[in-house]
Formats: sequence, C-alpha cells, structure tokens
Amino acid sequence: MHTVERVWMTPQTRESLERELAELLAVPNEGGTDEVVDAWLARKERIREIHELLSRADHAVAPADDGVAEPGMVLTVRFDDSGDTETFLLGTRGTTEAELEVYTVNSPLGGALLGATPGQQRSYQLPNGATQTVTLLSAKPFGADSIPA
Repeated sequence: MHTVERVWMTPQTRESLERELAELLAVPNEGGTDEVVDAWLARKERIREIHELLSRADHAVAPADDGVAEPGMVLTVRFDDSGDTETFLLGTRGTTEAELEVYTVNSPLGGALLGATPGQQRSYQLPNGATQTVTLLSAKPFGADSIPA
C-alpha cells in the first residue's frame, strides 16, 4: 500500500494557495500564438502543483509544543564542528511566507533531525562525503514567537 507524504503548511499559506488557484482557474483558455500556449501550459502546471500541495496538506494548525523535531517546527541547531547556529523551519518549501529558511524532511539535515529532541546530536552526510554533526538546541511550533528577530 502506498502512503501519501503529508505536508505541513500555515493556515495563511493554505488561504493564499486557495486564492491563487481560484485566480488561475478563472482565466479563460485561449488558443493562438506559441507565447499564449506557453503561458497556458505554465498556468496548467501551477494549478497541478497547488492541487498536489493542498491535497497533501495536514489540516492541523500547528504541531504540539513538545520539543520534538517534526514538520511545522522551527528548529535551532548548533553545527558541532564550528559552533555556528542556524534556525529554520522543518517543512515543505512553498508552504509558508515567513522570512525563514525551510528544510524538508527529505533533505540530509532535515531527515537527520526528524524525531530529535533538544540536546540530541545527529549526524548526516554532506555532498562531499564528509559527515556533519549537529546538536538540536530547540524545537518550537511555527509562530510569531518562534521566529528569530
């Protein structure tokens, strides 16, 4: 049995995608020049993308504030080799308008952190073959109080 990967998105993003979809569907199809056909094909592809995102979207507003790294959580990590920190949303690209980097659970970093709790170290492989170790410092549900200034 094939399971569909669920997508977390903010309620605002869901509303924005639904508005965009309505606008795209309201534009009449017009035949004609190659330019018009290309625009129609691009619009058709965007409609498909939005349908896909909305059909896979979780309907929960936010994950539980339990400190577990999961989609919809804003994670702060420390790169153990340098001591540098980074804060990002674990989610799906295009599902929030926040001024925040998004890593998916399919990315090396996001996949390594999935299920981690603050204080846990996780390692993942870099594209050059080296191993990177990070420590999860915090995991908070996405929201105004979880985005760094």
